[in-house]
Amino acid sequence: MSTRIPFLKGHGTENDFVIVPDPENAVDLPPAAVAALCDRRAGIGGDGLLHVVRSAAHPEAKGMAAEAEWFMDYRNGDGSIAEMCGNGVRVFARYLQRAGHVTEGDLAVATRGGVKTVHIAKDGDVTVGMGKAVLPEGDVTVSVGERSWPARNVNMGNPHAVAFVDDLSHAGDLLSPPPFSPAAAYPDGVNVEFVVDRGPGHVALRVHERGAGETRSCGTGACAVAVAAARRDGADPTATGTPATYTVDVPGGTLVITERPDGEIEMTGPAVIVAEGEIDADWLGTATRA
Repeated sequence: MSTRIPFLKGHGTENDFVIVPDPENAVDLPPAAVAALCDRRAGIGGDGLLHVVRSAAHPEAKGMAAEAEWFMDYRNGDGSIAEMCGNGVRVFARYLQRAGHVTEGDLAVATRGGVKTVHIAKDGDVTVGMGKAVLPEGDVTVSVGERSWPARNVNMGNPHAVAFVDDLSHAGDLLSPPPFSPAAAYPDGVNVEFVVDRGPGHVALRVHERGAGETRSCGTGACAVAVAAARRDGADPTATGTPATYTVDVPGGTLVITERPDGEIEMTGPAVIVAEGEIDADWLGTATRA
């Protein structure tokens, strides 16, 4: 390993990430190293880490290399591995554009949740094809303190529990994962969204993300919320043939989510690179061993 490791910092609606370009998958990033980099006081700081690797160079992505040159090896802020991150894909695409690997227009990005289609628009926004939502059967309940709500189980390549509440303050401080039941519904934990209505086709959320706590935004969460809101409102584009679009306010900005008649979900929003620099490998090694 070299003594200096390039990195960038970026965010999508203030869901922020440490970006580590590593085309040949040469940088060792064990969970402790990721957690150290994402530490907001002792590290660079981020809700997660985007490890940028060529698909052909990563054992988990080799099978997708024919479809997508680049693999988003995404990690949560605590170092754990996640299947997908919607805001992360947008920032990942923005990095590829900045580095000259891609230009405006369409590209494909490999993720643990499958290959995602991405469009970089001239106005700067990035649209991600998030795939289709899966709506597992069974009742789910989430709780905060003495309050409990029924929640919609939505899987966007990662699991979500969507609860509609009267006031976003009812979500509490979201420092620890909100309890849910039954435990069997989410054996690996869950992202929990608390949602209020702002108007027709317009909702707002707060979210607790697995492995990160409350974040300023969650792209897959916004998609899950839009699907849950559409079903609550009696809209199912796959049945009616009419797209359903929701504006979703997150603490860090606004995302626009459209569910198409074929069931595919598109998410549009900003993606910003704010800084770049070098990680001291000696520090990282020390932090990892601490």
